[in-house]
Amino acid sequence: MATTPYDDYDFEIKRRQAQLMDELDPLNNYKELFFNGNETQLYLDGNSLGRLPKKSIEKVNKILLEDWGTNLVQGWEKWINQNIVIGDLIGEAALGAKKGQVICQDTTSVCLYQLCYAAIKARPDKKTIITDAANFPTDRYILEGLAQQHGLKLIIINNETIGDQCERIDTEILANYLNQDVALVLLQVIQYRSGSRNPMKEITKQVRELGGLVVWDASHATGAIKMNFDEDSIDLAVGCTYKYCNSGPGAPAWLFVRENLQNQLQVPIQGWFAQENQFQMGPHFQKAQGIRGFATSGINWMSLECARVSFEMIKEAGIDNMQAKSSQGTELMIELFDLLLKDEGFELVTPRKQEFRGGHITLYHKEAYRINLALRQYQNVIPDYRVPNQLRFAISPLASSYTEILEAMYRIKSSMVNKEYEKQVDVDAKVS
Repeated sequence: MATTPYDDYDFEIKRRQAQLMDELDPLNNYKELFFNGNETQLYLDGNSLGRLPKKSIEKVNKILLEDWGTNLVQGWEKWINQNIVIGDLIGEAALGAKKGQVICQDTTSVCLYQLCYAAIKARPDKKTIITDAANFPTDRYILEGLAQQHGLKLIIINNETIGDQCERIDTEILANYLNQDVALVLLQVIQYRSGSRNPMKEITKQVRELGGLVVWDASHATGAIKMNFDEDSIDLAVGCTYKYCNSGPGAPAWLFVRENLQNQLQVPIQGWFAQENQFQMGPHFQKAQGIRGFATSGINWMSLECARVSFEMIKEAGIDNMQAKSSQGTELMIELFDLLLKDEGFELVTPRKQEFRGGHITLYHKEAYRINLALRQYQNVIPDYRVPNQLRFAISPLASSYTEILEAMYRIKSSMVNKEYEKQVDVDAKVS
């Protein structure tokens, strides 16, 4: 007979504490603004794909029937500059960036390639580029390709050893690899696997003093923590909109270029939408002034409208409140890890210091892959798995509750007590 940990580990007391946290949470009512097709499911994977806002359903239907279906090509008068309008919204709501520095378009990979290429070309006398071994695969693969194409020296910082640093890169670590030959450093704001937070302001200043540029990948940070691009003098950044920002699968990414760098940089894709006088159809490319000079092609209006819905929600909720909930939510997860999971073979690989982490925590377990599958099948809990042997658990500030986190951690304990992962044999999922 299956056993549960609920009586033995003060479940009712802990649940009342979580309920009180929800009652005091200024973001508590936002949870009702999201579609939920499975009321018994506990979803802790908002760092991979966020929930669907109900308003996005209405907006997309309106676009299909009215903006496209009725207005047809005349709709372009309304759509054509929305990548910049929504970019300004993203900058204001989530990045601490004034207008004219953010554009919402393309995918994160395309935006990343564009800015890394432009940064390298802006420093032609420098032949070294740097990233870290724990960076997201796309980031590493893009730099690898650029290094091969342009004859550059690629340095990979080895930060994958599990330990107190938890993949975090600080100025002391980076200093060991910097010199006057470094053109570009590419790092994540939040390490995608461990959830560690890197010091943006300090590293940007450190690299700039040697004449290089830093491109920040903020995909796992946007909508989870507060960033201050203008105040911290950030040069270049990219990010996605479908994780904590809930804009949907395939939603456009964004790129940020500090205002005083915009006329110095040229991205490799010289798209028609970046042309100074676009509809004069000139024989040669002339880059538009400002952030529009970083545009590529026609916009995905439906996905952009989903991004607008999401970032209007973030603006209304307040990024300070969202960061506070990320901090409190991950603190609750760590507290429950200590109480419930530490003795089940799990190891915390996310910093315990709040200021050193983002919106998710990561637990190492030698059976993590099978545990992930068992949690989905038997407990209706959705985390995600990342090699090697790591499970990520996230709080999405607008769509999650503290009670949901509490219940999920107790269900995980129950699954481990009953060794449900042992039932998973020779399972090979396409997506983990």
